[in-house]
Amino acid sequence: MIHKHQKLFILKCSRQIIEILLPLLLVMAGAASTRAQEQREQFPSVSQQAPSDAPGTPYSRGQTEILQHRNRRYQLHSADVLTLEFPFTPEFNQTVTVQPDGYVTPRGIDNMHVQGLTVPEVTNTLRTAYSKILHDPVINVELKDFEKPFFIVGGEVGHPGKFDLREDTTASEAVAIAGGFRESAKHSQVLLFHRVPGGWAQVKKLNIKKMMKEGNLDEDAYLRPGDFLYVPKNTMSKIAKFIPTSSMGVYSNPGVLR
Repeated sequence: MIHKHQKLFILKCSRQIIEILLPLLLVMAGAASTRAQEQREQFPSVSQQAPSDAPGTPYSRGQTEILQHRNRRYQLHSADVLTLEFPFTPEFNQTVTVQPDGYVTPRGIDNMHVQGLTVPEVTNTLRTAYSKILHDPVINVELKDFEKPFFIVGGEVGHPGKFDLREDTTASEAVAIAGGFRESAKHSQVLLFHRVPGGWAQVKKLNIKKMMKEGNLDEDAYLRPGDFLYVPKNTMSKIAKFIPTSSMGVYSNPGVLR
């Protein structure tokens, strides 16, 4: 039989043990929770790992970019002509021309830089500007005259030159339009130049030989207005992804590289 004072002693010891172990258990539980969180961050679930352009998705990221590119609105250039119609204030009706520096001079407001904008973007910008002198202005903007979209193909093709970009055209189709490859052409190192703001040109190297051999046209880039496609004769050295546009003249003159 356990006496009363022995029971009290045992209860006291148990209480002391619990007071000692409880903080340790709480610390261990917190550490385990932290490790589990770190593992979840390091190894996300399958749904988290799946990229937006994973095969099998209805609209992969690459497909979406292609659709957005092919449906891109026309961007204004210098020498483009716009007609501005004000249905309720016809005295402001006017025609403006985009100047070489990208500005237009609308009547009654400050000069505006519109080069690179689409017609809807210009319309919104004009409404904001004219709202300072007109109450809730209604403006209709029409692109009256513009530079016809074009692309240039140079180098080792049958007929180098400038061509109208009438519809969606890929790099390989552009080569065909320009008369096809010459026997001396380097099919695997075709260069596609695209002008970007700041006086630079984005450069993309295309291996059309591999695309045609494997029948994989996913990498066959669509041309944009003003793009320049160059087919070299000999193996090209490595080229930076972006170069000054002033350097493009070297590639547009095939004699320099021969």
